[in-house]
Amino acid sequence: MILTEYDKLLESLQYVKSIVSSAPKVGIICGSGLGDLVNILEKPISIPYSKIPHFPQSTVVGHSGELVFGEQNRLPLVCMRGRVHLYEGYDAIECIRPIRLMAMLGIEILCVTNAAGNVNKNFKPGDFMIIRDHISFPSLAGENPLRGPHDERFGDRFVTMSNAYDMELINEIEDASVEIGLDKHVRKGIYGMVVGPTYETIAEARALKLLGADTIGMSTVHEIIAAHQMGVRCLGISLITNDITTDYSSMEDIVEHEHVVDMGARRSKDFVRLILAFLKGVRREMKV
Repeated sequence: MILTEYDKLLESLQYVKSIVSSAPKVGIICGSGLGDLVNILEKPISIPYSKIPHFPQSTVVGHSGELVFGEQNRLPLVCMRGRVHLYEGYDAIECIRPIRLMAMLGIEILCVTNAAGNVNKNFKPGDFMIIRDHISFPSLAGENPLRGPHDERFGDRFVTMSNAYDMELINEIEDASVEIGLDKHVRKGIYGMVVGPTYETIAEARALKLLGADTIGMSTVHEIIAAHQMGVRCLGISLITNDITTDYSSMEDIVEHEHVVDMGARRSKDFVRLILAFLKGVRREMKV
């Protein structure tokens, strides 16, 4: 028998529920070098992706590949410690399978983090950028994760994306950054998604900047689309790890993946502080 995508997710869900009894309210995706976010969890229960039926496996340095369940001051959470990307060879529908599973587990809020390169000269490496909108080259070129046979159990086929990034959550994390004195390093902007794994040429970076992108990365958008389709409120945050070269006369901004992971490690403590302050506001809202 050929299993539908929904059938596969039901088997994943059944396996996870056999191990974890509590229903998470918030999901967090830990981007490159940001796996330390799982350390905020109390009473953690870890499930490797390799154990979950039909789950894609992360193959990238800085993405360990496990779902970690726990609480943060009574608020039940689930963290994806590592994600999968289109450039690893997965189809878009496989990349969003973990997000759909989290939605089926009961999350109401998804916080997506990533490491991104910078084309906005007002931003600096080490800054955090709250995503207020995105430009998705994969989606525009036919790699939208909702492409293909439609299953109404996941939500509408034609999904309005103008409200994908929840303004109340954006305000909440801005307030959190002020509360912990990190607001001078917190920006707001547009995330441009490309497939990778090659970094952008100078011409490509210029084009994305001209179209309105502030940062560029290889993830996040398909996850936001899937969560938004299923009625989950979404927040996206980029750690700016490097400047992207837009000048042919300068090669100073050439970047390697190791540099991206290293910046994540150096800024992880502040990232954790920011997420903790944000979750404090979420707990108030949810009255946990």
